[in-house]
Amino acid sequence: MNEFFYSLTPDAVINAIEQSGLKPTGHYMVLNSYENRVYDLMLEDESHIIAKFYRPGRWSREQILEEHAFLMELSENEIPVCAPLPFPDGSTLHSFEDIHFAVWLRTGGRVRDELTDADLRNLGRLIARIHNCGASKNALNRLALSPENFVLKPMAFINKNNLLPPHCRDQYITAAEEIASIYNSLLKDVPFHRIHGDCHMGNLLHGRDGWFFLDFDDFVNGPAVQDIWMLAPAIDSEGVRQRDVLLEGYREFRDFENLWLRLVEVLRAVRYIRYAAWIAKRWADPAFPAIFPHFGTGRYWEDETSDLVKQLNLIKKSLEGPSVPAEPEKELTNKDFFWDME
Repeated sequence: MNEFFYSLTPDAVINAIEQSGLKPTGHYMVLNSYENRVYDLMLEDESHIIAKFYRPGRWSREQILEEHAFLMELSENEIPVCAPLPFPDGSTLHSFEDIHFAVWLRTGGRVRDELTDADLRNLGRLIARIHNCGASKNALNRLALSPENFVLKPMAFINKNNLLPPHCRDQYITAAEEIASIYNSLLKDVPFHRIHGDCHMGNLLHGRDGWFFLDFDDFVNGPAVQDIWMLAPAIDSEGVRQRDVLLEGYREFRDFENLWLRLVEVLRAVRYIRYAAWIAKRWADPAFPAIFPHFGTGRYWEDETSDLVKQLNLIKKSLEGPSVPAEPEKELTNKDFFWDME
């Protein structure tokens, strides 16, 4: 099944869409996506759809349907999201050769390079509305953004597969376990509910009708602050100011406790560990060695271990009390910004 997924051909994709009851013309364009396989297809009525073929083994059918149900709820509440289109039989999920796929209407818009204060306030309001809807119902099959799921299990995978060089192993594992312990201690009285989970700039488009949110593939049960820090991830004084402006808009529609901001740097560290495990788990996919040629080298793990230890020290310092944000020592990378590279 994985081999078939890695080598999906235009014929296979078009056949899958035809078997679902839709009528593609043969127009076919591959869109960027590391995790899934995503295509732009034209139908006979000249409309365009986006077809997403989900990576096998990542989500169960029940988990994907919860993603779709959440998007439908948000759309019904007039929150600007891209919800899946029903197939002619009324379902939103079909399978082809045991690979699940769904379709969306192609939506116009562009990714903004920068956000104005007005943008931040508006997006804060929209995230709050997403969270209001998210808190109204439970997602029984989706993951919780817990220390167990997002720190200890990824770290165990890295260790079990002997990916860490001997001179990095103890330091990396010790730092990861301490981060998990701190994360667990900070979660007391922090509510979990359905959130976007991967709410970075790349998953937002701005068009004629304003903002709308894309790609709820990684939606989880988690703390509200996860969606806040990912949209305003910078660690310098301007980044903190932008986060405050975002929260001004958020608090117009939903309460947010300042105490929850203690989780920001912990969640950033969680990101480091999960990012490394994410690449490792997909290494058999021929696309990944080409995209991440330095992954798994001694230098890679030395840098990862150093970054993780530095982040742990930053977490400890931030918990000592308020301080003036420092300018970042290095340019932030993908692992600082994005939860998954979709």
